[in-house]
Amino acid sequence: MSAPAPGPGRRSIGDITPKLAELTDDVLYADVWERPGLSKRDRSLVTVAALVALYRADELNLHLGLALDNGVTADELTELITHLAFYTGWPCSVTAAKQLRAILADRPENEASRP
Repeated sequence: MSAPAPGPGRRSIGDITPKLAELTDDVLYADVWERPGLSKRDRSLVTVAALVALYRADELNLHLGLALDNGVTADELTELITHLAFYTGWPCSVTAAKQLRAILADRPENEASRP
């Protein structure tokens, strides 16, 4: 029996900050993201909105893809990004839009949910 694949924290930062990677995988993703109070889809919408608002481009890349994986459509993400421009500022939304474009370009067309 092989060991489970490392989580996103361990893959991303495990070599430089192993404890932070462990907490990311074992607390944030294995506990917080699994709580029953919100669906993963809703958690993704909230997380993407927070990352756009805070201009956290590095983390946003991962979470845009995760949002699509969790059932948020590309159209919903573009609407979220457009809506947030009025509350968080144009640069935050323009950066997010460019990142979403790149992520959608790398996904099969049927997965991207775009007309």
